[in-house]
Amino acid sequence: QVQLVESGGGLVQPEGSLRLSCVVSGIDFRLADMNWYRQPPEQQRQLVASITNTGDTNFSESVKGRFIISRDNAKNTVVLQMNSLKPEDTAIYYCNARFAFLNYWGQGTRVSVSS
Repeated sequence: QVQLVESGGGLVQPEGSLRLSCVVSGIDFRLADMNWYRQPPEQQRQLVASITNTGDTNFSESVKGRFIISRDNAKNTVVLQMNSLKPEDTAIYYCNARFAFLNYWGQGTRVSVSS
């Protein structure tokens, strides 16, 4: 059974930081491309950051320069470090794994940026 378990969400003030983690089990994590998506209130889910199985990264324009994505293959974990947070970063953040032509999702973790 494939499981993606996110953690690290919460309430933070503008310009603050949060670190989201996603622990993956049930697939060969080293071969998976990993992504973070987010779904703001009343909006569609959107891709935020990606890291391939070879370590190449990509970011949406809205978070470029503020967010960092990394992976630890020894711990089956992908991390999204979010800095200089803005109210518009408020959303439910989802971890996604693409492996063997299939997509797997975590349950989501809520991030709220407010003063």
